[in-house]
Amino acid sequence: MASAESAKMYGVNILAEDVQDKDSITRFVVLSSSGIKAAPTGKDKTSILLSVKERPGALYEVLGEFALRGLNLTKIESRPSKRALGDYMFYIDCEGHLEEAEMQEALKGVEKKAAMLKILGTYPMAIRK
Repeated sequence: MASAESAKMYGVNILAEDVQDKDSITRFVVLSSSGIKAAPTGKDKTSILLSVKERPGALYEVLGEFALRGLNLTKIESRPSKRALGDYMFYIDCEGHLEEAEMQEALKGVEKKAAMLKILGTYPMAIRK
């Protein structure tokens, strides 16, 4: 999905118009190999990808690192890792910026407890009208 201006700019045909739902939200992602750093705005989110060790309570312990520091998780999505049957990756969105002390402490704790941690990025939260 994109604007009519984008279609014109890139010379592509518009297949359908007005396809959004009334309260739909579209997420756009900026990818960079050089690590673009977004300055803290006071209303930020951080996205991470992680996997946990195969034992009871492992996910609970990892998520507790955020709770201990008062960080709100706004999304947790599990996806099969495709490495082994029953092995999952967890995509997590958390309120807070990577430069904030609470976030840094939480991620250090997660890194110690998780099997794998990948920080995807930090960015300003969407403004809902």
